[in-house]
Amino acid sequence: MRAVSELGSITAAATALEYSQPAISQVLKRLEQRLGMPVVERVGRGVRLTEAGRVLARHAVAVTTALDAAAGELAELQGLRAGRVRIAAFPSASATLVPQLLARMAAGHPEIGFTYLEAEPPEAVAAVRDDRVDLAITFSYPGDRDDPHPGSAQGLRHVALCTDEMLLVLPTGHPAAVAEQVDLAGLADENWIGGCPRCRGHLLQLCDQSGFVPRISYETDNVAAVLGLVSAGIGVAMLPRMALGSAFGSASALAGVEIRSTGAREHRTVHAVTAVGGERMPALAAALAQLVALTGCGSAG
Repeated sequence: MRAVSELGSITAAATALEYSQPAISQVLKRLEQRLGMPVVERVGRGVRLTEAGRVLARHAVAVTTALDAAAGELAELQGLRAGRVRIAAFPSASATLVPQLLARMAAGHPEIGFTYLEAEPPEAVAAVRDDRVDLAITFSYPGDRDDPHPGSAQGLRHVALCTDEMLLVLPTGHPAAVAEQVDLAGLADENWIGGCPRCRGHLLQLCDQSGFVPRISYETDNVAAVLGLVSAGIGVAMLPRMALGSAFGSASALAGVEIRSTGAREHRTVHAVTAVGGERMPALAAALAQLVALTGCGSAG
């Protein structure tokens, strides 16, 4: 039902599920006979779900998660000799947490297979909800009134893995760089380089709390580009420590840039998000355990 809903035709659903079109049609026909009501209706050359079909599709993720958990427990009896984990994570985790996680899993559980999708938190959480991935590594900004993460992850299982400090990036020789911690209010007259939409939103809120509206003159999601612009004296920026590490291995690797903390030690929280019950699947449980070990995990929600 979920495949028909997402793909809009029985033929496309059959292809995606690797069944023949007549086989899917027969399954739907038997289902309708059991329910005593239709689950699909013709619309032009395709089909759409009826209200009964939508009810079934809405429960599909919970059903498939439970089935995967049962299959996973059986795999556990076989000593984790099989399994697959589908991961999604935001870009700066792609070059830091994800490679370390995959390396650890390859060493400890080489029979478990992985797929990986790079996606920002809203899309990664949606992929868990739609059963397109098993594990999403995401982030949120504690205290941000407009942060969508709490709402988007509602009803899913999420574990706070670690905090990722937000750091100021200043050109070498900038007057504010003489201090190890910099008050944002002292940068009110600077040109700012903005990052992803959520990062810009966080910057706007922090600057508002410091009494000014930042003049965001340049916008790019490319960390190397941000650091290059700052190094050239074009503006200042705020980046997560993880993003700095993913770009250069250390915050001091690019000449012409000074990295400083804010006075409030601003940070974002990194999370692992799964479907409720997903942790009962041994392959996913093993991956989560390694992720916790990597990050010094906190609490589940």
